[in-house]
Amino acid sequence: MHNEQTIQFKKQREIGDIITDTFKFIRENYKILLSYILKTTGPFFLILVLAVGYYTYSVAGSPFENFSGDIGKFIIAFLVLVVALLLFYSALYGTILHYIKIYINNDGKVSEAQVKAGVKNDFFKLLLLSFLSGILVIAGFIMLVIPGIFLLVPLSLGGAILVFKNYSVSESISYCFTLVKDHWWITFITLFIIAILVYIIGLVFQLPLIIYTVIKTMTAVQEGSMANPELFRDWLFIALQIFSSIIQYLLSIITIIAIAFIYFNLNEHKHLTGTYETIEKLGE
Repeated sequence: MHNEQTIQFKKQREIGDIITDTFKFIRENYKILLSYILKTTGPFFLILVLAVGYYTYSVAGSPFENFSGDIGKFIIAFLVLVVALLLFYSALYGTILHYIKIYINNDGKVSEAQVKAGVKNDFFKLLLLSFLSGILVIAGFIMLVIPGIFLLVPLSLGGAILVFKNYSVSESISYCFTLVKDHWWITFITLFIIAILVYIIGLVFQLPLIIYTVIKTMTAVQEGSMANPELFRDWLFIALQIFSSIIQYLLSIITIIAIAFIYFNLNEHKHLTGTYETIEKLGE
């Protein structure tokens, strides 16, 4: 018997429906989902916090000082942050997407053991996928930006394809372009709107940092100390910077859930999987 309260992922949706159902899913599942995220990504989240702190301290102060002084220190801090982000996002994507996969297969009932098993099984594949997708997008942006945007849209669905279709890394990358074919613009617009919403939500948490930065800058102007490279190296500024960065990373939970809805919407347009399953269930 189908649970009427369970959100149906396998259906066609308009942009507004994708956004509405994304936040509805979060509202109905955030307690359990967050507990699973904490358990599966906890160590990687701690590494990310330390990496953000190290990077923030390394680049704090005058940007000209960083590039004219110890450039090696900056490069190391940047690479540490990139590695930490790849590890964290691979675990985060795995947790959320496997949660949704089990949610769909079990009619809204999710097992923690199944989620952990799924994350363990796909972690390194998601890590490699994230790395390769990042390289492709960066290369695209180097080639006059537009190719980067073109690649970013389909590749953003790679993790969902890997988990939901159980594809390999190469199959996932290849299928990204097949899935988005003829639907690039609508996918781009949906992702853009989600990004704007996440940015606005994140801006609320950045207000303390913004206010502190404005006050500190105005004070420095009055005192004539704007050229002081130690201006933004105090611990309060660094702590606020770390806090706002971590919140922004955590808000990507919204984006990942939205990507799942986008994937199933596109899949439904191409294959009508959910429609066929609904018709089959009518006879049960």
